[in-house]
Amino acid sequence: MSIFFTSDTHFNHANIIRFCNRPFSDVLQMNETIIENWNKVVKPEDKVYHLGDFGFGEVGYIIDRLNGKITLIRGSHEKSAFLYKSKFELIVPLLEFEIDNNTIVLCHYAMRVWRKSHYNSWHLYGHSHGMLKGQGKSFDVGVDCWNFQPISYEKVESVMKGLPDNFNLIKERR
Repeated sequence: MSIFFTSDTHFNHANIIRFCNRPFSDVLQMNETIIENWNKVVKPEDKVYHLGDFGFGEVGYIIDRLNGKITLIRGSHEKSAFLYKSKFELIVPLLEFEIDNNTIVLCHYAMRVWRKSHYNSWHLYGHSHGMLKGQGKSFDVGVDCWNFQPISYEKVESVMKGLPDNFNLIKERR
């Protein structure tokens, strides 16, 4: 099983194409491209953390077509997601967990500080569609930044290695 992260798919949201200058002619092309790109990298047994703004309106048929077990971190547009809560593993406003001794904090919105940020924990977010640079060990995992597909934990780990320490890192422990 692999772990993936993504955000801001905005399935069925026609205006997002114009708002974010997405390279699609219409919402059907956008939906199909994101579904195809998702399923190229995510296997049915994989875990996917979707950091909000999944889609608008009828999204059940889309969820059914996506590989992986999806945990949804609520974003700005999750009204219809609750109609499909049985299709998601979990729906929460924020999530914290550890992988390989790395504390990871997931939220739809970017934060300046987060749990254990003073120990160089990681923060993944969406919402900004690539318009907000992360600070320290944080970055945007939205589809607009990652070729309209989820990114693997291994890719996150690689990116984090190249980022500076969090500004509030405690350098000396007493």
